[in-house]
Amino acid sequence: MDIIPLEGGKQIKVDIWFGTREAIASIRTICSHIENMITGVTKGFKYKMRFCYAHFPINVSTSTVDGKEIVEIRNFLGEKQTRRIALLDGVNYVRTADVKDQIEISGIDISKVSLSCAQIQQSTAVKHKDIRKFL
Repeated sequence: MDIIPLEGGKQIKVDIWFGTREAIASIRTICSHIENMITGVTKGFKYKMRFCYAHFPINVSTSTVDGKEIVEIRNFLGEKQTRRIALLDGVNYVRTADVKDQIEISGIDISKVSLSCAQIQQSTAVKHKDIRKFL
């Protein structure tokens, strides 16, 4: 496998000769990672998340502990427990001012931004209840 910069670093050429199916699939994965890195540095990635609730208003805030930013979720389904999710390095949290109950998670690394959003979503999974009624 060869990764060759072309035209003074403006383009990258990824070659494989006589590649198997798995090797060609890994080449495509490498190309996708390179494209995501270029997009992250030039534009960045932004995920928007909304709070959905029927009765108990969810309170989401952020705090900093030991230099790490932590998202705190309170009053989820009326529970007293506070859920704390530590954001990964390079991930920013912004509470949207113009849209009610919306946060924006942004950064230059798509895997860190998406993992932070997934951790926030998974921390609020409703277990042992019917979500049609208790959400």
